[in-house]
Amino acid sequence: MTDTELKCRNAKEAEKNLSIASTNDKNKALLLIAEELKNNKDYILGENKKDMKAAEENGLPKVLLDRLLLSSERIDGMAKGVIEVADLPDPVGKTLSEITRPNGLRVKKVSVPLGVIAVIFEARPNVTSDAASLCLKSGNCSVLRGGKEAIHSNTAIFNVMRAALKKSPLPEDCIQFITDISHESANELMTMNKYVDVLIPRGSARLIGTVVKNSTVPVIETGVGNCHIYVDKDADLNMAADIIFNAKTSRPSVCNAAESLLIHKDVAEKALKLIKKRLDEKNVELRGDKAAKEILPDIKEASDDDWGREYLDYIMSVKIVDNIDEAIEHIYKYGTGHSECIVTENDEAANEFMSRVDAAAVYRNASTRFTDGGEFGFGAEIGISTQKLHARGPLGLPQLTSFKYEIFGNGQIR
Repeated sequence: MTDTELKCRNAKEAEKNLSIASTNDKNKALLLIAEELKNNKDYILGENKKDMKAAEENGLPKVLLDRLLLSSERIDGMAKGVIEVADLPDPVGKTLSEITRPNGLRVKKVSVPLGVIAVIFEARPNVTSDAASLCLKSGNCSVLRGGKEAIHSNTAIFNVMRAALKKSPLPEDCIQFITDISHESANELMTMNKYVDVLIPRGSARLIGTVVKNSTVPVIETGVGNCHIYVDKDADLNMAADIIFNAKTSRPSVCNAAESLLIHKDVAEKALKLIKKRLDEKNVELRGDKAAKEILPDIKEASDDDWGREYLDYIMSVKIVDNIDEAIEHIYKYGTGHSECIVTENDEAANEFMSRVDAAAVYRNASTRFTDGGEFGFGAEIGISTQKLHARGPLGLPQLTSFKYEIFGNGQIR
């Protein structure tokens, strides 16, 4: 038996106890994890330095280095996130519906954990504690497999969490971590149907595509975000500039950052000059179509590949459109079902955009950066689902449960 299979098997065994654990016991474990994270900062930061050194030597882009970097404040943030999960209502054991049939049978629908959740992710060490805490609170055992860039950081965080679980009422095997960072271990994890109930990939388009294509374990597809902002002819242009600046530059390496800008032709000249002035503060590179280049001759010309790109960098495509229909059609063709926004003061245009655009989150007059479990009131999140089954949008606690039917009778036969 390989190490990956052994860890998946151990998680499946631990599921028997975790799935029926009390809310109080789960919260005790989470608070212990938060405490241990704060008490072991020096250890975690020391291991993170090893990852940062290797990443710099390997030429990892600056925006990705930022995702990898840990600090005392970021570890405090990780601990705070775990505490916030503990404070959230337990999603398990809730009565979702209840009916009594004409024959007297009482049919009750009750929320239950999914079981064992495997998460394959890249670069961001905080995902280790976020994913583990969400799974634990929702009664799910977790099998975590991070990328090679963060192997020392992730291992340290895992070791700290396991130490906390030893002091808790829960089985320490309810959190597992795959230390083998080879492609073979990832491929093996994708086929652990016997032990793993669902697999969630979180990372680059390449990672997600590989998992969706090769996994025999059911997958919740997450993350790839070619997010658009459409500036309508009736937009408040100052508001539009503020929203675009935030959505593009506050953290360009995340999936809810805006990548594509669409502007109505009637306001294109004024809007584009105003927006570029704001984006210049962060040296954002614009890549525009012919109409955009006529307004701003110095920007780069967009290629066909740019319209579908998730840059995760200080780069943004820009296209001038004739009307809202063209904007929606462009999003339909190039969007990834993540987050889309219209900036307008026109209720009719807003309603049309909101109803016709097919995405997990559709905004009016707000930054796409709000597509986040914490911002939606879900606590932390394990990723952003861009599919429609089993869940869509931020995967918080309720989205990490399924349900079963409990049927009560008094001798009925059919």
